[in-house]
Amino acid sequence: MTAAERGLVYAPTEPGKTELREIEKAFARLFSSDDGQKVLAHLQVVTFQRALGPGVGDDQLRYLEGQRAMVATILRLIDRGRKPQ
Repeated sequence: MTAAERGLVYAPTEPGKTELREIEKAFARLFSSDDGQKVLAHLQVVTFQRALGPGVGDDQLRYLEGQRAMVATILRLIDRGRKPQ
């Protein structure tokens, strides 16, 4: 079943193994600079070190969890990119 048949408007193709490795290495290079380290530290503060109050809505919780998931993905890509193949 194609992405369109499943009702997905945008369904990117999965990168091949070689392309994924290049993406991982690019993330590692990008965030190895001083500026990259600062940006990554800021992203972690505004996502992982943030707590919402008890009256927060479900939509806000889901939004924050989405942000956390994206930062976690970035961290995983950086880690994989730093490891020798």
